[in-house]
Amino acid sequence: MAGLWSEDALVRMRAADAAEKVTRDRHELLQPYKKELLGLMADAEEKEMRWHLAAMIPRLSLSAEEPELAASLLNGYLEDRSSIVRTFALQGLADFAEHDPSMRPAVIELLREAARGGTPAMRARSRKLLIELERM
Repeated sequence: MAGLWSEDALVRMRAADAAEKVTRDRHELLQPYKKELLGLMADAEEKEMRWHLAAMIPRLSLSAEEPELAASLLNGYLEDRSSIVRTFALQGLADFAEHDPSMRPAVIELLREAARGGTPAMRARSRKLLIELERM
């Protein structure tokens, strides 16, 4: 996890990739770094860091106010130049909406917009996520 804050961009990228992969099945490993990861999400500029953070942040157990902060940051990622960052931001928002019914209408609308006018990756991911969220 320390590699996420390395001075070396390549180390940061590889650390983000490893952390994202390891925590797919071991969410609890992220929890001790919750505050730092939310801060890093706000500050990250490299697309590789941003898309991995967009995937990891929804895995955290967040306090009452923190999902709003995380969703705001993910909404900011929707403005990124990188299609993969925008696609992972949509996934992250959908992950939050699965557990927070109050977020679903807004996220469903974002997904509908992306399914109509996003990049090919965004359109494909949005269609898949819409099917899942609209069943709930």
